[in-house]
Amino acid sequence: MRTPAGRPARPPHRPSPRRRPAAVLAALALLALAAPGCSRPTDGDGGEIPAVPGGAYSIALAEPDHLTPGRTTSSYALQIIEGLFDTPVTLDPADGHVLPLAATSLDSADQKVWTMRLRPDGVFHNGERVTARSFADAWNAAAYGPNAWESNYYFAQIEGYPELNPEGGRPPAAERLSGLKVLDDNTLQITLGAPFSQFPMLLAFPAFAPLPSGALGDPERFDVHPVGNGPFEMDGDWQHNRLVSLRRAPGYTGARPPMADAVHFKIFTSKDTAFTELRAGHVDFLTNVPAARAFEARRTFGKRYSVRPSGTMDYLGLPLWDRRYASPDLRRALSMAIDRYGITRAIYNEVYLPADSVVAAMIPGHRDGACGETCAYRPAEAKRLFDRAGGFSGPLELYFANSDPTYEQWMTAVANQLKQNLGIRDITFRKMPGADLGPILNGRKGSGPYRQNWVIDYPSMQNYLAGLYNRDNRMGWSNPAFDDLVARGNAAPTPQQSIELYHRAEDIALGELPLIPLWNWQDQSAWSTRVGNVLIDPYITGLHLDKVTVRH
Repeated sequence: MRTPAGRPARPPHRPSPRRRPAAVLAALALLALAAPGCSRPTDGDGGEIPAVPGGAYSIALAEPDHLTPGRTTSSYALQIIEGLFDTPVTLDPADGHVLPLAATSLDSADQKVWTMRLRPDGVFHNGERVTARSFADAWNAAAYGPNAWESNYYFAQIEGYPELNPEGGRPPAAERLSGLKVLDDNTLQITLGAPFSQFPMLLAFPAFAPLPSGALGDPERFDVHPVGNGPFEMDGDWQHNRLVSLRRAPGYTGARPPMADAVHFKIFTSKDTAFTELRAGHVDFLTNVPAARAFEARRTFGKRYSVRPSGTMDYLGLPLWDRRYASPDLRRALSMAIDRYGITRAIYNEVYLPADSVVAAMIPGHRDGACGETCAYRPAEAKRLFDRAGGFSGPLELYFANSDPTYEQWMTAVANQLKQNLGIRDITFRKMPGADLGPILNGRKGSGPYRQNWVIDYPSMQNYLAGLYNRDNRMGWSNPAFDDLVARGNAAPTPQQSIELYHRAEDIALGELPLIPLWNWQDQSAWSTRVGNVLIDPYITGLHLDKVTVRH
């Protein structure tokens, strides 16, 4: 998820009265399937688009990496997967609370052993029934270390995960998570390694979608033509770097019947090109308008241009395996030498907001100024810390993807500021396709700071802390005290107690600074006069494909 200046308001925190037991809380969260609220269908210029089924629309998107839920965490891929698959639960776009989707209930008496009951009428697009085994097999495949699926760590809460992911290069001691037990076709028992009050929110992430029985027999074939249980099905194979087409799934019996007959994802290598195609009427929807074109988008699309608070943060990750970055003073110096406000003003038209925390302002528990002067522009203090750390030797390489021209623009600004404020003269760029950059970062093969962002999976501080700083983090950072505080926060009986522990963990991360928070996105989208009933929220990936109506 990704304008003017002004900090977005947070969603209400809704604490539970008098510390109700976890089983009651979970049951209340999943009592009824309420349709998410959305605006009245219009074309954005005052003309109503009839809320009747039919028609097709197109979305501009970058090339995804995979279309199998557990194999990706890319927001581009997840936008497509959102249409193909129903996860156990979803999150209400108004405030992020849990709503049932493929599941009818999810409850626990102790926040450790959870019982998930499924809709009895769920079917895959090939007619196969969706059962508890469909979920268990999919989760086991994602959690099994040798498969090297991108979403592997999302399953770390489940009992048995360490046996599937041993340290030190040892072979796994098991192939299935011991914490998953199929009780019957419609019931899955999930035992966690420790109590985790926010587990229901985690199940809204697309990695927890089910897979049909044939998916794992030929995973590469499945990846180009996935068979899901969602409101849309594949219409032909994924045409790499060109097109992914979906059509209404005729056998869908779930809670998200689609309004449109088809959705076509047109693949672009440049957001600027995609924006130009939207203006020309060649695509109907762009989920991420380039921030540098915010004024143009507002002027061109009017009410069909949307700006929303986002949980996405851009950051510079630091390769701590390189001894040149070992000193926290050096890392703080790099951070304080960067003029966040100047960059967001000059390059992003103040649509992006300088980060003052690891956690976005829309997330319950965010603290204004948590990063303190470490995230402020203090060039004199930066130089003092830089000199105290012994300076920097050799070339400094900055890594980033070529998918957005603004990345090079702000990397150029950062390079100039590091030269001017710290005296680092030998700075070079390593610009490459995102598909090439990912393996370098995952394999810890880079030799310099790298641009990445974090897109929230569910509205919790825990998602940032566990996601950015987990044991397999790209920075190579570890801190036992941090890990302990996050674990205690996960098991705390109330949301407020969790947040207090997460605050202490965040303080450790910001003190040691293995990554440098830069700025928070605000999501910008625009659409054509052909589509209406547009619902985009910061909790579920991008556009709600099923809601869109088409003028036809």
